[in-house]
Amino acid sequence: MQLTNANLNKEFATQVVDQLKSAGYEALWAGGCVRDFLLGRQPDDFDVATSAHPEQVRDVFGRRRTLAVGASFGVIVVLGSKDAGQIEVATFRTDGEYLDGRHPESVTFGSAKEDAQRRDFTINGMFYDPVAEQILDFVGGEDDLKRRVIRAIGCPRDRFGEDKLRMLRAIRFTSTLNFELDEATATAVSELASEIHAVSAERITHELKKMQRNRNRHRAISMIHQLGLLPHILPELTSVADDEARWTTLLQALEFLEDASFELACGLLLSGTPSRVQKICKRLKMSNAENDHIAALAEHRDALDGARGFSKSRLKRLLVNPWASDLIALTRSCKTARNEEVADIDFAEEFLRSTPAEVIDPKPLIHGGDLMNAGLQPGPEFKVVLEQIRDAQLDETIQTRDEALKLLSEVIEGLST
Repeated sequence: MQLTNANLNKEFATQVVDQLKSAGYEALWAGGCVRDFLLGRQPDDFDVATSAHPEQVRDVFGRRRTLAVGASFGVIVVLGSKDAGQIEVATFRTDGEYLDGRHPESVTFGSAKEDAQRRDFTINGMFYDPVAEQILDFVGGEDDLKRRVIRAIGCPRDRFGEDKLRMLRAIRFTSTLNFELDEATATAVSELASEIHAVSAERITHELKKMQRNRNRHRAISMIHQLGLLPHILPELTSVADDEARWTTLLQALEFLEDASFELACGLLLSGTPSRVQKICKRLKMSNAENDHIAALAEHRDALDGARGFSKSRLKRLLVNPWASDLIALTRSCKTARNEEVADIDFAEEFLRSTPAEVIDPKPLIHGGDLMNAGLQPGPEFKVVLEQIRDAQLDETIQTRDEALKLLSEVIEGLST
């Protein structure tokens, strides 16, 4: 059986550990890859922690195979083959003060036990030796993994004080893994919630994306509200959250979404505030494409109501948009959460599925030049006439250019009378 890239990356991470150990250093898998490995999941990537200092790591693997991307923090990237990828190798360390709420002012190289104490949550603080096949756990992460609990290492307030984003990470891990949040850790989030303002919009959005792409997105949003972060991240939703019925319906709609992109989930989340979506997206530093996609979904949330009675032109103009499938999914989830019938949604979905793209969006039969040749000068009526001819084409009452030109003559004659 051919190995996947993920398996090759795992093999490479094991080789890196083996090579460092052969050179006389301690080396272990570290962080999230250990958590995922122990959960039986395929890690997204593998990180290695070692007693070797950055220059020693480079000596082991050679200058051509290493990049000093964060040598001052003890991080060296070891390059593998194209398929195997690359591995971050970090020296065991302790961190100095976090004056900016994100980065330590200094680091001191230390031991694996000391390195574990600086990490965020116990389930992310374990090490694993893939050569000896042994777990090294100085923080109780293995027990918390079995109990399905997210717990900060040491004092939660200290961990969140070092990096405020960890408050959102606590919620993300709890919701995406479907774990419970340790009481002391949850209390610290509630007490420090207002300090999330110290985190950049880009980092907050990065966490929100990971939450909203996950099946348990509804739980993440519920926890953001329960732990007091909502007014500081999405204040536009506080009025919705204050209305228990509306909030429950919104959370249910998010839950009814199956596999969903961030844009779809966010469009649904913000569908109750369509006039403010663009502002929210810009504040959270989303891309223009994300902004447009999310805003279109929120602004058209009711556009499929009555779809069974739409003219073909109206339905086609709606379904030709690149976000049409997402709009169908969003509307279905919202209507299901409100216990409303979904016959219009079924109709639109079947029409989109069964109708060829060239029928939904056929090449226009005439253009602006045809209107000018017919004697119509650019002005307010110009677009109206073009739209009228286009509607006739989409309604399939005309199908050829000759028919379109004939209709154009009739329309212009009607304008002159």
